[in-house]
Amino acid sequence: MNSQDIGRMSVLSLAHVGDAVYELLVRTRLAEKGISTVVELHRATVALVKAPAQARAAAVMLPLLTEEEHAVYRRGRNSHVNSVPHGATKAEYHAATALEAVFGYLWLTGRHERTSELFEAIMEVEDAA
Repeated sequence: MNSQDIGRMSVLSLAHVGDAVYELLVRTRLAEKGISTVVELHRATVALVKAPAQARAAAVMLPLLTEEEHAVYRRGRNSHVNSVPHGATKAEYHAATALEAVFGYLWLTGRHERTSELFEAIMEVEDAA
């Protein structure tokens, strides 16, 4: 997609794509770790993709963003959401939406290497915790 097409998309559309991208990266990383049962894979995935975990990931990612990426992040954080899932605060949900918007934006613009770079920075901190 070109930047004009992406610019016409709502930030929640970017977050929708970014949610799938982020979850795919998480699932791939966990599978590579050799987790053997589907139940363990599912639990580990949910632990990393739920809103509070994504909010922590957003805090790691935020200082690494370019101006352009930060603008997408702000749009995602400031988006209007109708409901917040149980187990997450409104602030966590907004940060999670912002993270997903950045991942969706990068993916749709074909910046897969940058997507991986940010994801690896997040996972480095996650693995150390």
